[in-house]
Amino acid sequence: MGLEKPNLTGWLLDIYAHSQDGVVVWLLGEDGQRYRLRQHFTLCIYAAGPFPRLRQLWKYLRTGHPDLHLERLQRRDLFSGMLAVLAINLPSPAQAPDLFHQLRKAFPDLTWYNADIPIAMRYAAAWRVFPMAKVGLHLNPDNWIRTLQPLDSPWDLDPEIPPIRTLRLNPDHDPARTPPHYLWAGLDRQVLRLPLHPFHAFLVQLAAILKRHDPDLILTRYGDTWLFPRISAYCQKQHITFFNPNRDPDCQVLQREARSYFTYGQTLYRGQQTYLFGRWHIDECNAMMYGDYGLEGVVEQARVTGLPIQEVARKSPGAGITALQIVRALQDDILVPYQKQQAETFKSARQLISADRGGLVSQPIVGLHQNVAEIDFVSMYPSIMVHFNISPETVGHHSPNAQLVPDLGIPIDLTRSGFVPQTLKPLIDKRIRLKAALRQLDPRDSRYDFYKGRIQALKWLLVVCFGYLGYKNARFGRIESHMAVTAYGRECLLRAKEAAEDLGYRVPYLYVDGLWVQKEGLDPAGVQVLLDEITRRTGLPIAMEGIYRWIAFLPSRMDARVPVANRYFGVFRDGKIKTRGIENRRRDTPPWITAVQSRILQQLADMGECSQLAHALPAIIAHLQQDLDDLLAGRIPVENLTITQTLSRELAAYRVPSPAARAARQLERLGKQVRPGQGIRFVYTLGEPGVRAWNTPQPPPVEILDLARYRTLLLRAAHTVLAPFGLTEETLEHWLVARAGYGAPVGIIPTQIHLFSNINEYQH
Repeated sequence: MGLEKPNLTGWLLDIYAHSQDGVVVWLLGEDGQRYRLRQHFTLCIYAAGPFPRLRQLWKYLRTGHPDLHLERLQRRDLFSGMLAVLAINLPSPAQAPDLFHQLRKAFPDLTWYNADIPIAMRYAAAWRVFPMAKVGLHLNPDNWIRTLQPLDSPWDLDPEIPPIRTLRLNPDHDPARTPPHYLWAGLDRQVLRLPLHPFHAFLVQLAAILKRHDPDLILTRYGDTWLFPRISAYCQKQHITFFNPNRDPDCQVLQREARSYFTYGQTLYRGQQTYLFGRWHIDECNAMMYGDYGLEGVVEQARVTGLPIQEVARKSPGAGITALQIVRALQDDILVPYQKQQAETFKSARQLISADRGGLVSQPIVGLHQNVAEIDFVSMYPSIMVHFNISPETVGHHSPNAQLVPDLGIPIDLTRSGFVPQTLKPLIDKRIRLKAALRQLDPRDSRYDFYKGRIQALKWLLVVCFGYLGYKNARFGRIESHMAVTAYGRECLLRAKEAAEDLGYRVPYLYVDGLWVQKEGLDPAGVQVLLDEITRRTGLPIAMEGIYRWIAFLPSRMDARVPVANRYFGVFRDGKIKTRGIENRRRDTPPWITAVQSRILQQLADMGECSQLAHALPAIIAHLQQDLDDLLAGRIPVENLTITQTLSRELAAYRVPSPAARAARQLERLGKQVRPGQGIRFVYTLGEPGVRAWNTPQPPPVEILDLARYRTLLLRAAHTVLAPFGLTEETLEHWLVARAGYGAPVGIIPTQIHLFSNINEYQH
C-alpha cells in the first residue's frame, strides 16, 4: 500500500469537521488547483475512574447513543502509568463537543482524557502531518480520501512552500477613530479602491473579487474587529445570502467574541475574531505575534505545532507549546488529561524560599565600558530541560541513578527520556540549524528575511515552554520541574562566570541566561576559547551575541548609586545598536521621542570608538534645541505625540484613574467599547483631566497640548543616553531650556564632558 502511487499530491491548507462529510480536507494541488476532499475519521474519548461508575457510563451510552463503539482498554497516563479506561469511539468528529459536554455534566466525578482536542490536532497526530505539509493522497472512486502519505517533515530546514494567493483588504482610516469611506483591495500588483457606500454595491464588488481571484489568504487590517462583523451585521439585517467569504459554501463564518484575560502578571485583550473555512483570514491588527515574525513565522509555528494557520496567527506561543505537546502525546499513545491533575507537593516556608528563586541576576557595573563581549546560552532553559532530562514525570522520581538538582536536592530520574525533553529537542535542533544557515547568507539574499521570521517564531515557542512548565493549568506541567530548571540555570550561569574569570576576563554583568565579559585586546578567537570552556563545564550550547565597541549600563533614575538590571545600550563593532529598558523600547513612549532618542544613539554610534564620543555632543545638543523649537512651534504632528498604555482593569475598579483610564472614560462617553487589556492611545493636555483620547473623530488641537510635559519627557529620554558621559539632567536642561528661545551656545559644551568608566567615578 505504501508503494502505491498517490492519486493526488499537494499541500494541506485547511482541515475541519463536517456534520455529513466526516473531515473536510482542503488541498492546494501541485497542479495549482484547490480541492475540497472528504475523509472518514473516528476519534476517541477516554474515561477513567472506579469500575462501578464506568459501568454506569457504559449503560448510559448504550441507551442514549447505541451507534457508538465502546471498549475497555489499557492506556498510559504520563504520571500514573497504565490505567484501565473506557474508550468511546465517535464515527462523526462533529458530534464530539456536544457529546463531551453532555457526558461531563452527567459524570463530573470521572477523569476525562483526549476529550477537548481540536480536530486539526487529532488529524495531525493520526497521519503525522501538519498545516502546509506536502502529502500524497490515495482516493476512492467517489473521491473520498482512503489513505494519506506525508511527503515532508516539520523539521525540514527548507521545505517546499507553494505560492499562496493573497488578497489584502485595508480601510482608508482606522475605524476606531474615523468611519472609513473605502477599502483598498490588493491583488498581486493590482490595487483596487472599493467605496463602502452604498454598502450593498461594495458587497457585490467584494464577492466578485473573491470569486474571480479565489485567494488562499485574506490579509486584513481591522478585519476581525470591524470589516467582517460589519458585513455580518448588514447581511443579517438585509437578509443577504449571496455573500460568503468562505471557500467552502457549505460553511458559515465562525466568529469568536472579544475577551480580556489575566496571565503572567498582566492583563491582555484579544479582540473579536473571524475564522474562514477553506481559506485563511489573518487580521494584522489582531494577531498576537504577527508583527514580530510575519507570515513566514506563522507558517513555521503551524508546521511544528500542528495548529491551524488562523489559530497560530491569533494565539500566543503558549498555545503552540500546548499543541506541540498534545500532538506528541497522541502520537505516543499518552493520555491527554482534560484538566491538570498534578498539585504542588507540600513545602515549608524555608523550602519555598530556597526553591522558588527564579533566574540569577547580578547588579551591573554602572558606566561606560569598552572591549565587552555579550555571550548567551542558546535557548538556555529549553536546553536545560533537554540536557538534564527535566520533565514533570521525571522530577521528584527516585531511581538508582537519579541526579539531584543543585540547591534543591530534588531527584531527577535518568533511566528514561522525559516527555518534555523529547518534545523540545527537535525544536531546539531546528532553530540552531536555521541560525547556522542564516549566518551563511548575505542580508540581501531573498531567503534572509524568510529565515529570520522562522527563527523568531521558533524562539518564542522556546521562550514560553519554560513558563508553561510551571503554569497552573498546563496539562503536562509541574511546578517542581519549573523550579528545577531555574536552579540549574543559576548553577550554569555561575559556572560560566567562573570559567570567564579563570581565563582572565572581568564580568561586569550577569542576567539569567547570558553574561557580559571584558578583557583588553578582546577578539572573536579568544571569546571562542571561553565559549568552548563554558560548554565543557555546563554541557549547554552558548554563543557570542557580539563584541561591543562600547556599552553603557545605566543606574536608577531615582538614585544614581543604584544599578538597574536589564537597562543598557551599546554599539557592536559592526555598528548595530542594542538597547534594553530605555525609552525607545517602551510602548508608552511617544513616537516622536522614540525617534529623537534613536537618532541620538545613531549619532553616538557614528562616532566610532569610545574616545571620540564626546565630539558628537555639539551636534546632538544642536539637534535637541531644534527639536524643542519644533515642539513649541507646533511643528510635531500630534499623532507622533500619542502615548499608548494598557488598561489594567475595569474602569469602575480604578480608585485613582490612570491617564489611560481617564482617556478610556472619554471613549466610553462616545459609545466606544473599552475592555481591560486594551491599549489606550492618548495625548497629554492642559487642565483637567490632563489627557485627551486619540481614538475620537477629531484630533486634539495643538493649542491644548501640555508642551511642558512633553519637554520633560524629551529631556528625560535624552539624558538617559547622555548620562554615561557625565552629563546631568540639570546641566542638559540648563543648556537647552534656561535661556530665552532655548538657544544656549553650543561651543562651550565639549569642555565640560568627561567619559566615566565605572560606578565610583560616576558617583564623584
